[in-house]
This record gives sequence, C-alpha cells and structure tokens, in this order.
Amino acid sequence: MYAIIQSGGKQYRVQPGDVIRVEKLDNALGSEFNFTEVLMVGGDASAIGSPLVPNALVTVVVTKQTKDRKIIIFKKKRRQGYRRFGTHRQPFTELFVKSISLNGKSMKADGDARVIDVDQSRIDRIISKQEAKIADRESKVGNKGATAETKSAKPAKKVTAKKAAPKKKAAGKKSAAKKSVKKTAAKKTSKKA
Repeated sequence: MYAIIQSGGKQYRVQPGDVIRVEKLDNALGSEFNFTEVLMVGGDASAIGSPLVPNALVTVVVTKQTKDRKIIIFKKKRRQGYRRFGTHRQPFTELFVKSISLNGKSMKADGDARVIDVDQSRIDRIISKQEAKIADRESKVGNKGATAETKSAKPAKKVTAKKAAPKKKAAGKKSAAKKSVKKTAAKKTSKKA
C-alpha cells in the first residue's frame, strides 16, 4: 500500500517505513501526527481523491529538524562591475512514515523511527573534540616533565651574556643638516638687507 500526500505545496509518494524530507513543519522532534491531505491511496485498496481521499490517514513521526547543506548564490553582470555573493541553508523536516490507513484497513511499518537531535549531536561532537585536545595537552606536559628530569641529570653549561656594542651615529647626516640650516639663515639675512 502506498499513498500520495501533500505538504508545503509539494506532493510525495510514501510507503510505510519510508523516510522523506518535507518543507519545515512546526512539530516537535519525535512527535507523531497524521497527514489528512491524502490525494491518492494505491495498492490493494486503492482510492483517488477529488481533491482529497475521505477517511485516509498517513501517520508520520518527526525524526529530524535542521537545515540542509549550504548552497552558494552568485550573481554577476558582465562589464558592469556587478557581483553579489551569498549563501543559503534551507530548513527542512525529516519524517518517518509509520502507517497508512484507509476506511479501517491499515498497513504499518516494520521498523521504528530513529529520532536524531542534530543540534545536540553537534554540541556533543564539539565537547568531545575539546576533551581530546585537553587530554593531548596533558599527555604532552607529562612527557615534557619526564624529559626535564632526564636532562637535569646532565651538568648545565654556563651561559655568558654578550654586551651589545653601542651604535655609532653617522657623522655625515648631522653635518649635512647643519649646513642646510646655515644656508637658510644666510639667505634670510641677505634678503632683509
């Protein structure tokens, strides 16, 4: 038995046990609800709606609420200096089809819904990476301490500090500056006279 349902202005062909992605719905993660917008039921007991099939229900469970992969939006007009770059992540809801029923006859899925909290799994992944970094640092510090103990057994060499030689100032620059000052002073006095 299969059914064609409508959600978010789109139509989906579903069977019990299928997992589908639809436009974002405002249902909680792990919640179970019924689709009443069933356009057609096929199989042993088939029915075509006009527009909907009466007494037809598709029971689904929300397994994921997250965003799709990032897509790039790039706009360009040649020779106009117009370039726009953007990205977009489309939100979606993943549904597990639990059962399809029509006039008392129903067909159920063999397995159970596998609910995944994407946000919580992301947080867990970040925490585990941080803990791994901390453990790595601690192991390096422990190794450095062991090497420091082995090095301390050897006698240390005395290190003498070298004094830096004083910098000599260029004599040519000062004399050139003094000459230019003398010339400008001589010019000013000659103009006044």
